[in-house]
Formats: sequence, C-alpha cells, structure tokens
Amino acid sequence: MSSAEPTEAEPTEQTGPAVREPGRTPRPAAPVPSPLPGLAESARLLADATTTSTALVADALARIEATQPTLNAFRHLRAAAALAEAAEADRRLAAGERLPLLGVPVAVKDDTDVAGLPTHFGCDGERPPVASDSEAVRRLRAAGAVVVGKTNSCELGQWPFTEGTAFGATRNPWNTAHTPGGSSGGSAAAVAAGLVPAALGSDGAGSVRIPAAWTHLVGIKPQRGRISVHPHSDAFQGLTVNGPLARTVADAALLLDAVAGAHPEDFHRPPAVRAADAARRDPGRLRIALAWRPPLTLTGAGPDPEVRRAVTVLADTLARLGHHVEEARPRYGLIGLAFVPRATVGIAEFAARHPEPALLDPRTRAALRTGTRLGGRVVRAARAREVRQHRRIGALFDASGFDVLLTPTTAAPPPRIGRFDDLSAWRTDVAMAAACPYAWPWNVLGWPGVNVPAGFTRSGLPVGAQLLGPSRSEERLIALAAQLEDDRRWFEHRPPV
Repeated sequence: MSSAEPTEAEPTEQTGPAVREPGRTPRPAAPVPSPLPGLAESARLLADATTTSTALVADALARIEATQPTLNAFRHLRAAAALAEAAEADRRLAAGERLPLLGVPVAVKDDTDVAGLPTHFGCDGERPPVASDSEAVRRLRAAGAVVVGKTNSCELGQWPFTEGTAFGATRNPWNTAHTPGGSSGGSAAAVAAGLVPAALGSDGAGSVRIPAAWTHLVGIKPQRGRISVHPHSDAFQGLTVNGPLARTVADAALLLDAVAGAHPEDFHRPPAVRAADAARRDPGRLRIALAWRPPLTLTGAGPDPEVRRAVTVLADTLARLGHHVEEARPRYGLIGLAFVPRATVGIAEFAARHPEPALLDPRTRAALRTGTRLGGRVVRAARAREVRQHRRIGALFDASGFDVLLTPTTAAPPPRIGRFDDLSAWRTDVAMAAACPYAWPWNVLGWPGVNVPAGFTRSGLPVGAQLLGPSRSEERLIALAAQLEDDRRWFEHRPPV
C-alpha cells in the first residue's frame, strides 16, 4: 500500500505509549545504534540506492527503543506500520519514483494528528485513535516521509519543559539531568540524539525555538499560516504555528518546504516561499539589531552571563561576516496584555475538550479558569491590538531600517529536571517568564523566527540565539542562518548519547 496521502486510520501494531509506565522498573538499555544521517543526506542516500528506507526506519526504531529508558522522547511508536511503509517506499524507489522525502523517517509532536494514533497533547488519560491525518502530516506523507512516531509534549504545550504525570520526564541528550525544553521537547531530544533526521514541533510561545536552543538545533518558527495547523483553523487564538527542528539549516528548510501550504479551511495563507533555495543563497549585507532587553514580564529577567557571552560571540561573528550589527531596543510596549488572554483562552479551548478534566494538572485547570474569564470581548480586544503592535514593533524594520533582530532565545541555560515541580500556577508562570522572556512576542505578531545554536555554557549545556524578522521574511532569516552555519559548523558537535 502506498504511503502517500492516506486519510483514514489503518490498523497499527503499537498504538500504546512507548514510555515506561510510572512505577514500572525500567528495562536495561539496549546497545544504541549509530545516529541517523540528516534529512537531506538520508534522502540522497535513498535516491542513490546507498541504503534503504527499511534500514533507516529500522535503525531509527532501534535507536528510539534503546534510548527510551533514558531520554524518554516518544509517546507513541508505530513500528510495524512504519516498517511496512518503508518497504513500500523501497519498492517505489526501486521503480524510479522520486519525492523530496521518499522513505525518510521523521517524527511529529504529540499535538499533531496521525491517523490510527491518539492525540494526547501531553495529557493523561485514554483517548481514541484519530481517523485522519492533520494537514501537516498529510503533506509529510505526500512528500514520501515515513512517520515513525509521536514525540512527548508537556500538557497542552504550556511550559518550556517536557515533563508530566502522563509520561514522566523527557531528558536532554547533552545532559540527562536537564530538560530539553518545551513544549516540543520530545521532538528536540529525538533530533539532537540522532533518533530521527528531523521532526516537527509547534511553537505558541517559543515551543520550537526554546527546545532548539537548549539542544543545539536549528528550529524554525515560520510565518503564521505557512504550515497548516488544521484540523485547528486558528490554534491558540493564532499564537501557535508548526515548525521544523533539525541539526542543519538545510534540513530544517527541506522539512519546511515539504509541509508548507494551507488547508482549504485555513484562515491564514501567506504566499509560498522556497526555503531550501534560501538555505543556499548569500543573504547579502544586512543591518542587524542586537537587543538584550526583553519585553516587560515584571520578573526583572535579563540574560544569564553565559548566555550573554555566547550571543555576543555570535553577534561578533555576524559582524566579521560583513553585517552591520548595532544594539537597539524594540518598542514592545505592553504586548503581554495581548499575549495572556490569547494564551489562556487557547489553553481553555483545548482543556475543555478533555474527557476527564480531573486528570489535568492543577496549573492547567487554573489556566482554564483564567481563559474562561478572559474569553469573548477581552480576547477579541487583545487580537484587535495586533495591527498596532505590528506598526509599533515593525518600526524597527520599517523606520529604523534594520533587516533582522538578534536576541537570546532564552535568558537561561536549560534548567534541571524537576525545577518546576510542585510550583503553583503563578509561580510556574513567573519562573517560566524569567527563563524564557524573549520568544513569545513573535507569536503575538505572527512573524517568523529561527533559533540557531549559539554555543555552550562552561558546563556543556547548549544555548541559542534567535534571528527574528518582519512579516514573511523566512527566506532572509534562513539565508542568514545558513551563512552562520557555514562559519560556525555547529552540526559537527553531537551529544554523548
């Protein structure tokens, strides 16, 4: 059976959790196979008949199983179904068919519908398998990719850590005492550890860029509407978009091209971009604004000295490459007053669909109550402010003449596992805002951003920087990220898994 564009659920052999159950003694870890090649390299090896899809998918599944007791990156595997699709991809390749990702194994986040699997979105409890693929997965399959499984996410994607009672803690391949970030932490851990060549995540307040920063990856938050979020027409009140995580700019761009495009029911339809072409293009000489001060969060947060050191070195690299880099201060204003209603109403909309609300984290239930109060007129007013926010913050590009904004992706290196345990909703929000104050304004604006690896702390923990642009500027950001990658060659560094 062809793996291109299935829409109905098919029987799968392993639709239960891939993680160990709470209280269960973990099995001894199996020997870990070598990391998989990157996305573009995998596609090239398959097209050249140097390897087979069956071999790549089998290696991915073996590596996932071997690291699951330690990294815990996956919520669900579809092992038998993926191997069957790989065998079909091999037959198609042998017959001369070529597609961008034909036979390449990839993973998607557990907020994304995959036919035949439940979509838990980090929540506890039982959910039935969904009948149809999301639009992004449909496009992945149309490009020939083999989805091997679904990666862990924190509950409803709320936090910059990937931990929960439903699945335990997902751990950072660079240091398993630390979080890989969230909410796309499972996807980031899987790619950083070489379990899959690339993966999809989603970003509603930095949830692609933050885990990319904390696992030494490239993470692209595209323009709102670039990648469909269908069956959700306007996820989290327009804050959330899907985006790729990969070890190189070229791989992230290839995945972006494969899944980009609108569903007929989508609200947002930006014109197409050619991300892979941009990754091979000289960005030209750009004016880059370097901003250290985050938007107002009432935490007094600023960058950790080691984060500031790493981002300063990256800014110096950009200047050495011929760009004009100048410190500047975006006029964020009180953008948080627009973010909070949209975020909490979005959480409330998803939480209200849960069949067993008592299983939700108390912090989720608190957000549900807040979102319910801020719905209707308040959230509509928050969304109406977006046009003025575009003008005010966009003046950095329009009036001041900058092409790109450079900021730290996070203010802090990756926290330790359990750092947010037993905190109240309010204390969690304060701690989260202090660690991650830089990413979320671009979700309010709906504009694109790219995390690039910025280096490591003295203890070996990854940190990142984000390249941010005005509306529909993905190609410029991707070209600049690729130029940085050519110079810094961050893909040569792998975690010690």
